[in-house]
Amino acid sequence: MPKTSARLLALLSLLQTRRDWPGALLAERLDISPRTVRRDVDRLRELGYPIVTFKGPDGGYRLEAGTRLPPLLFDDEQAVALAIALRTAATAGAGIGEGAVRALNTVRQVMPARLRHRIDTLQVTAVEWPALRPAPQVGGEVLMALSAAVHAREVLRFDYTAAPDDDHGVVGVQPPRRVQPHHLVTWGGRWYLVAWDLDRDDWRTFRADRITPRVPTGPRFAPRELPGGDVAAFVAARFRGTGTGTGDGSGDWPCRGEVILGLPAAAVSPYVRDGVVEELGPDRCRLVLGSWSWLGLAAAIGRFDATIEVVGPAELRDAFAHLARRYAAAADGVGLG
Repeated sequence: MPKTSARLLALLSLLQTRRDWPGALLAERLDISPRTVRRDVDRLRELGYPIVTFKGPDGGYRLEAGTRLPPLLFDDEQAVALAIALRTAATAGAGIGEGAVRALNTVRQVMPARLRHRIDTLQVTAVEWPALRPAPQVGGEVLMALSAAVHAREVLRFDYTAAPDDDHGVVGVQPPRRVQPHHLVTWGGRWYLVAWDLDRDDWRTFRADRITPRVPTGPRFAPRELPGGDVAAFVAARFRGTGTGTGDGSGDWPCRGEVILGLPAAAVSPYVRDGVVEELGPDRCRLVLGSWSWLGLAAAIGRFDATIEVVGPAELRDAFAHLARRYAAAADGVGLG
């Protein structure tokens, strides 16, 4: 029988791979008795892991979310991916640079030597795209609060510090705003909240770095439809001609397309200064981008190491197919126009 510490890690690893584990199956996989499984589950609970017991013919155990973060277990690939993500987090404009550095140091300390060496060889220098004004940092807590209100469809109250260059046109802190939040997007290296302003009875875009959320949030609401039904086009139209970037990702380009990328918005937004990025979840975002040609647009989107779902138009889908044939021919050593 393996030592208790190794057995606990093996048990924890199994509990993280599926939602429900029948006790008999756990005992079989670990080559221990059901009684030992029960004792080991109790030990993990003492360490802070929220493991619950479920009843039934195949009664067993389930690892659920808890009120605090217990020690985590990563495989080699996950540990390396986490370290790389933390290395590059400072370029996301989300104001989490210091926290990312501390988290990376914590992860590095518990890594095996072979993984620590791989991470130490990764040296990243963040070079920002030249801009007329530096992109402000937004606190992670603010982004989480805004995203949560959008997801829950709850009225949001917040203090907003306007500036002369804003479309709100008033300097200083104004009375609290009451809005129905609809989308959290990034554009030109900045984070924005798209919302229906209840007091002004109109759509507004608010810079997230100037928002101070108030708690609690208000009642739930039925979402309205954005003008045109497209958040990317809506945001681009709001900033067209304002001088806040190098383009608007839409009308200024002869070719404009929309895709869903298998990456978080924070990982995409620093590299699409002239596009619109909308957060769809922790690992998905919507990207609307423009270019001078469909092939050029497909190539620009293809630089992201992620799954790509083409929303439209058909010309962009055809451009991806053409590039796929061209790249396949290049891989085979055959030229293709």
